[in-house]
Amino acid sequence: MNVWIAIGVTAAACYLVKLAGLLVPAGVLERPLVQRLAALLPVALLAALTAQQTFSAGDALVLDARAAGLAAAAIALVMRAPFLVVVAAAVAVTAGVRALGG
Repeated sequence: MNVWIAIGVTAAACYLVKLAGLLVPAGVLERPLVQRLAALLPVALLAALTAQQTFSAGDALVLDARAAGLAAAAIALVMRAPFLVVVAAAVAVTAGVRALGG
């Protein structure tokens, strides 16, 4: 039953956040600072999530095949590769390092 309560609370919270976004006056959304934050915040959150998923295992800090895959993706991005090539490079390097490691 606790799971259904959590799902209900999460759904209600998502609805209220969406409603709050619709109630914000247009003048606030047109401010340069708000526009800049709206552009940069998702990138920062995604980068933090990627780093947390790559370099942690439980409570420990780890450096394993995922880090090699992330490095390969970063190199592909610097070379301005298409998105699918970036993902493929990360997957191939991660799988290769895992295969070599055991």
